[in-house]
Amino acid sequence: MFRVFAIALVLPTLAFAQAFPSKSLRMVVPFTPAGAVDIATRATAHEMEKVLGQPVVVENKPGAGGNLGVLDVSRSAPDGYSIVMSTSGIQAINPFLYSKMPLDVNKDLVSVAPIVSLNNVLVVHPSFPPRSVKEVIDILKKNPGKYSYASSGNGTSIHMSGAMFTFLTNTDIVHIPYKGSAPAITDLLAGQTQMMFDNIPSSLPHIKSGKLIALATTGKKRDPALPDLPTMQEAGVAGYESGVWFGLMAPAATPKDVIGKLNAAAVQGMKSPEFVKRMNDLGYNIIPGSPDDMTKMIQEELKRWGPIVKASGAKVD
Repeated sequence: MFRVFAIALVLPTLAFAQAFPSKSLRMVVPFTPAGAVDIATRATAHEMEKVLGQPVVVENKPGAGGNLGVLDVSRSAPDGYSIVMSTSGIQAINPFLYSKMPLDVNKDLVSVAPIVSLNNVLVVHPSFPPRSVKEVIDILKKNPGKYSYASSGNGTSIHMSGAMFTFLTNTDIVHIPYKGSAPAITDLLAGQTQMMFDNIPSSLPHIKSGKLIALATTGKKRDPALPDLPTMQEAGVAGYESGVWFGLMAPAATPKDVIGKLNAAAVQGMKSPEFVKRMNDLGYNIIPGSPDDMTKMIQEELKRWGPIVKASGAKVD
């Protein structure tokens, strides 16, 4: 009798795991539409719904440097139907930057799959005179506090790329945070701010059209999307290296077998020729991996960014 009872308890769990997913999924973007995270998320959702056989609905929930979007998913049912495209900035910069975090991003969420990585690029409005990083540094030192740089929000890789620049060059630039890359770019294009350390995918079309001037990329090596541009280190900023990666996360109590199905769908989706071409054309690097791979990446980022955030003095209440 006990054996029959035990089997009866296990069967519903097995049925749930085998049936997943049996309805549409929700994939949250913690930033505004049209930015680099949004672009990668929508491409990922498109491929995963083909693999999973269910719609994957993308929702934008921007605010607080990405914290609001991940908070929303962390409070959702841990059943695999609500996931979020988090970033290395949210997971490894925000914990040091925000004095009052609304959640513990590395305990309330679990890794599902790393998706893409990318470098940032220093872009300036054509009306801003400098045409090299050295000229930017020179004009900033002669005019401390006069010029500003836009970012997609406090704590994002775009913000911290700027904070790293000011720290290493001993310059004073006013930081203007927005609720995403798209509105920040809009004001930069209008000349409301002078510069931005933007994710390459969202600035690339404006660089190609001549509406923005690109001066240097932020990675350790030159970026394939902008191979003629020097890195910040090549441009004279010793020790400068700043990039970002995006990856899917789920509420902490989500069953491991469901996480496994989501990971398998993401990894398979990233092999799609359409996905590969779109990401490569836009300047993303595809980085498929396991949940454990992503967790290790987060730990590495925490070790790298903690000292930088503290040294920069950046803090958000």
